Amino acid sequence: MAAEPPPSKLHSQIDINAPPPCSADDSSLATETLREQRLSFFASRYTRRRRRRRSDTWIISLFVILHVLAFALTMAVNDCWRKSHGDCALGAFGRLSFQPLRENALLGPSASTLDEVGALRRTFLTENHKTWRLFTFPCLHAGAIHLVINLCSVVFIGIHLEQEFGTLIAGLIYVLSSFNGTLVAALFVEKRPAVGSSGALYGLLGATLSALIQNWDLYTNKFTALTSVLLVAIGNFLLGLLPYVDNFSNLGGFLSGFLLGSALLSSPQVREVVQGKGGLLDNDLKSSIKSRLRQKLDRPVYRSVCLFLFVLMLAGCLVAVLQGIDMNQYCKWCRYVDCVPSKRWSCSEMEAFCETMVSHEQMTLTCMGNGNFKVLPFTNISQARMNDLCSMICS
Repeated sequence: MAAEPPPSKLHSQIDINAPPPCSADDSSLATETLREQRLSFFASRYTRRRRRRRSDTWIISLFVILHVLAFALTMAVNDCWRKSHGDCALGAFGRLSFQPLRENALLGPSASTLDEVGALRRTFLTENHKTWRLFTFPCLHAGAIHLVINLCSVVFIGIHLEQEFGTLIAGLIYVLSSFNGTLVAALFVEKRPAVGSSGALYGLLGATLSALIQNWDLYTNKFTALTSVLLVAIGNFLLGLLPYVDNFSNLGGFLSGFLLGSALLSSPQVREVVQGKGGLLDNDLKSSIKSRLRQKLDRPVYRSVCLFLFVLMLAGCLVAVLQGIDMNQYCKWCRYVDCVPSKRWSCSEMEAFCETMVSHEQMTLTCMGNGNFKVLPFTNISQARMNDLCSMICS
């Protein structure tokens, strides 16, 4: 029987190196990379490269500072301590103290002061042709409560939008939405003074909602983000049901922001994968992400239609305002969108007439409509302030 040949002549030896064990760092990187295809809406800016810094929020910060300065100037002009002879809320603030709550429930200035610093009334546009008020109207707040709620909402929504999509786009949306909201408000404004600083906020809300809808599949906490946007919108809308705060500017700003957001905002960028860590998996993942981003950006018809609708809305409202059109003539119930009557204030458009009687360094104002009267322990009072008190007595 022949001897069996040695194994080395029948089999060639092949050395197979075992794959190196996957380290915990590589595994976590792959898992993190997969998760980053779906981003947290209000935190997605943190998954970008670190080229964006806190300084990228300067435009929203600038708008906030300007609004605070405008309100401080308004209260200085109001000068409740002198013009109302100390009958003020929080009188310790001196010249910056607020009108009594029965006069302004939002802790703010008097109606005559709002008129003086640039609020809107129907007569200012139709009779006096003071179109410059279209530019001061969105800079004013009705009171400290309005200021705090509005600016906190702007910071919450605006800083995210600016960090996510850039300073230029956030600034354009803020300014254009504010102006278009002012034009819509001018079509519905009545005889009482109104301010509309919240129109810009609603423009940011509309743009944020647009970005959320366009990239719905990209985010993880989309229902939480949607709830946050709706709560901010509802809260500020309820605030607009009080006197002096205009709600039509909010509606116009929201629609403008949504259209501008649909036309200008793109999909957020996802952090690039570190080379040499994931091999083929990373390349496939990056190709998938880039493909999805191209699909998100490839909406020329949709963007063009939204931009056209915004320009059409802006031009139509501008022409209607210059023609002096009053939309309240065609919509009798629309006034309740802007002001809800209460025992503490009046939404009536009736002009107030008061009879004045002066005796023994006292002044008595008597409303000719309802017979209510108020005795003032002074006589040196301006006509504008007398009109404020007369309106308050008659309401």
